[in-house]
Amino acid sequence: MAHHIKFRVYYEDTDAGGIVYHARYLGFAERARAEALRELGLAIGELAEKENLGFVVANLSIHYHRPAKLDDVLEIETCLVEAKAARFILQQNIFTEVNSEKLHIASLKVELVSMAMDRLKPVRLPVEVKKRLEQLRTDN
Repeated sequence: MAHHIKFRVYYEDTDAGGIVYHARYLGFAERARAEALRELGLAIGELAEKENLGFVVANLSIHYHRPAKLDDVLEIETCLVEAKAARFILQQNIFTEVNSEKLHIASLKVELVSMAMDRLKPVRLPVEVKKRLEQLRTDN
């Protein structure tokens, strides 16, 4: 099942016209990914400290559908597209609601590599981690 979280757009997220600056969407998506993993019992700090495991962005694409604005409440949906031996791909969609209409703001596809943090080398996703990630699949 996809993970959903909401964030409000603050002044610091916008340009002089009150439109969200393009790079800020990456920050919203990063926070949403971290919270999705945390809810699966995969807190990033704990994984690094206890398991020597981290996730590094290897590839990211973003498509902007329409601008978000100051004070908008953004809903970020995170779901698993694919999990391979040492990589996984997440789809993240950002929405807002205007006049009771859900508007699609942006779409991101993020490929993350599982890394041994002490060596900064790719490693296989542990079986338990992969199993937990599968909970983000929407086609179950």
